[in-house]
Amino acid sequence: MKDSNIDYTPDYDKFLERTKRRTRTEQLHEILLPEFPYETFPLPNLHAKLRVASKEIYNWHGFEVIRGVPVDSHSREENIVIFAGISAHIAPLQGRQDRQDNNEHSSANVVLAHVEDLISAHSGSVGAPAYNAEKQVFHTDIGDIVALFALGEAADATRPDLIWTLAEPWAADTFGKPNRPYRLTPLLFYQSASPNTPERVVIQFTRRSFTAYRAGGLLRSSEISPITEAQAEALDALQYTAEKYAVSLDYRRGDIQYVNNLGILHARGSFRDSPEKQRHLVRLWLRDPEHMWEMSAARERWDRIYEGVTPETSVFPLEPRRRRASRGVAQKGN
Repeated sequence: MKDSNIDYTPDYDKFLERTKRRTRTEQLHEILLPEFPYETFPLPNLHAKLRVASKEIYNWHGFEVIRGVPVDSHSREENIVIFAGISAHIAPLQGRQDRQDNNEHSSANVVLAHVEDLISAHSGSVGAPAYNAEKQVFHTDIGDIVALFALGEAADATRPDLIWTLAEPWAADTFGKPNRPYRLTPLLFYQSASPNTPERVVIQFTRRSFTAYRAGGLLRSSEISPITEAQAEALDALQYTAEKYAVSLDYRRGDIQYVNNLGILHARGSFRDSPEKQRHLVRLWLRDPEHMWEMSAARERWDRIYEGVTPETSVFPLEPRRRRASRGVAQKGN
């Protein structure tokens, strides 16, 4: 099967060439799919506002930023406690990001991840682009809300046929799981209205599941065929449309950002660290049972990260490490 000639980093010229070629040579859909159209950290003066923020994230604009937490006045451990404590008022459930802590203890529920450049501190591949200083393309994580707390800052139009393509099952690479080399999943899901909720469109994807991430040493599994030309064009269309309409945040040390991970993509530009300043974020995957979306789509993945995570088993690492799921398996890929 012919390789679709697409990589993790988008190439705008290739995108335009692919779009022109497919529009000229293929019979494309011209209509849309038919369905598409706390107690432990009390904050008596802030709780009500944070509950409104949760509703804002789930039902309105989809994101909130808390500005100016005095990071320099607290230790690393204290800052993580503050982050987790404030976040509990936004969304009390925390998702599992890894099952191993720094001691490789297999029964841990690691609910916090450090997002920074690990290339200089670790030999070998880092697997995911979260752990280097390169530009990261638009994507979603897993779970309802992505929360990012800045502990440090660095020194310096979609066509209907593509909607159909995004709503079809794609083979997402699991990068080395021996019993399941890939999972079939759409990137775009339609949720019909219920008596209590409006109809919604949910988007869930990370580009590396379909293009691999060669710069990080993560290759596409040899058992999976290359993505199609239509899928390659749809991935690039998502990226360039998101870049066109993106809202940029002046993200500063001490800021906490909350984003609805079901309907909003997020990305970052490349950055440069210096001896005096190193970019360092910590991340939580959150859920608020009061405002959560009823998800029929992607239910298996959601249950996997939230079920069984309790305060007694949760681990909040104080130092950076790569998630086990980001390490991948070195193998021959397409």
